[in-house]
Amino acid sequence: MNFQRFMAIVKKEFIQIKKDKASFGLVIMMPLMMILLFGYAVATELDNISIDILDQNHTAESRQLIKSFENTLYFKVQSQVNNIDEIDHDMKTGKIHAAVIIPPDYSQKLTKQAQPQIQLLVDGSDPTTARTVFNSGVMAAQQLGVKVMNEMANKSPQKISTGGIDVSTKVLYNPELRNQNFTIPGLIGLIMQNITILLTAFTLVRERERGTIEQLIVSPIKSYELILGKLLPYILIGFFDFLYALAFGVWWFDVPNNGNLLLLILLGAGFIICALAIGVLISTIAKTQLQAMQLTLLALLPSILLSGFVFPREAMPKFIQLIGYSVPLTYFLNILRGIVLKGVDINYLFNDVVMLLILGVILLTLSIFRFRKKLD
Repeated sequence: MNFQRFMAIVKKEFIQIKKDKASFGLVIMMPLMMILLFGYAVATELDNISIDILDQNHTAESRQLIKSFENTLYFKVQSQVNNIDEIDHDMKTGKIHAAVIIPPDYSQKLTKQAQPQIQLLVDGSDPTTARTVFNSGVMAAQQLGVKVMNEMANKSPQKISTGGIDVSTKVLYNPELRNQNFTIPGLIGLIMQNITILLTAFTLVRERERGTIEQLIVSPIKSYELILGKLLPYILIGFFDFLYALAFGVWWFDVPNNGNLLLLILLGAGFIICALAIGVLISTIAKTQLQAMQLTLLALLPSILLSGFVFPREAMPKFIQLIGYSVPLTYFLNILRGIVLKGVDINYLFNDVVMLLILGVILLTLSIFRFRKKLD
């Protein structure tokens, strides 16, 4: 082997890598992004879980109970509500994951050495969060009950008859805490996104590599006709995959659909357009199918980690949560799980629908503008 010729080939490859700015950038950014995302987003320990408090007692004893929940560091009181309807609204909109209801006779039973009962309502649509709420909530009440018993024993040891605090729990929307009820709706959104982005990005780049896109450009076809003609088939394919995955998930995994199917289909079509726009953006940046694959992975990885598909977003640092707000899948997962598991209507999903619409308009406008610029 001639060492000089060998080194010439090595030098040539490094020059080509340097000239391929997209691939060179991925080599630098991909490890950094993956370490940051996995390091911060992959968190299974939950804290600061949002809860509502319905305090019907309004005494020092009830405030002590609320403080005991906050002292666990697992819970963050979102608001102190006045009735059960406010709890129902906050839970359906996803503002809270649980609620504590303190009865009017809580302090009276506690001071009379009886056993007061509080109620813990848990949103079971996310089994991981629900189990943490269940275990931590019961533990907080029991620890306070033991503390109260000890205080009473010091005052009058002959009169102790209380059994502490009884916690009555009720799991809503997914009483059996089935993981499939949480993961299957998320998978439906993920499948829609991945297939639409992959097909759109790869097909346009493939045509550019083969030179067929130039033949279409020089034809009498107008640019908007070409753009719409290229995009419409992938909208239909993504829509078909959405219905197919939804039907299979409901039938095979026995996931209940408690909401309006027509509303879910309508909002699903909006999400497909968002995914389509991302695919078109990738196609305007990538020059080869390899680059399209790399950029697609770069786009899909954050959406899987930051959207709440696998890991609860509440466990992530605040700045990672803020990045997740820029991912369309974040809002569509809320819509999917809200309709399928909670059976909510569009009034409870208004914020997610508006944000999905805004992101869709921005992405679609940017993708069409860049695509037309490429054509020109």
